[in-house]
Amino acid sequence: MYAAGLPSQQEAVQTWGGIGFRMGGRLFVAPMGEVGEVLHEPRYTLLPGVKSWVRGVANVRGRLLPVMDLCGYFGLELSALRKQRRVLVVDHQEVFAGLTVDEVFGMQHFPVEAFSEELPPVEASIQPFIHGVFQREQPWLVFSPHALATHQAFLDVAY
Repeated sequence: MYAAGLPSQQEAVQTWGGIGFRMGGRLFVAPMGEVGEVLHEPRYTLLPGVKSWVRGVANVRGRLLPVMDLCGYFGLELSALRKQRRVLVVDHQEVFAGLTVDEVFGMQHFPVEAFSEELPPVEASIQPFIHGVFQREQPWLVFSPHALATHQAFLDVAY
């Protein structure tokens, strides 16, 4: 009687995962732990005396969610295609906010070795929140919502 041989060991490829999204013509990925949920763009109430990138406040399951136009914050144009827009919900320290982006691509997985800290040219306004890049057909910039949520200019919403 012969025992079956053990299956050959395949080298496991370590991967990194995050939520993929588009802002303008660029692709971004946010670390999984930094996005609480992804919503369709909710109805919101406009707020007086706030900067143009503050869209308003929405009631999400009984909790007031300030909704921000992430593209507008960075001086980019938000897509006119409302159906594709999504809101990334960030709940970090004292900040609970929704970041409206052009489109969300769901979970994205990248081989860890595809990561680089050498960034392609990016807008100066976005650069402090980019912690690296994963290379595929196009670069996927690693965007940190937590870094944005603690940035003083983002917290300063009033005129």
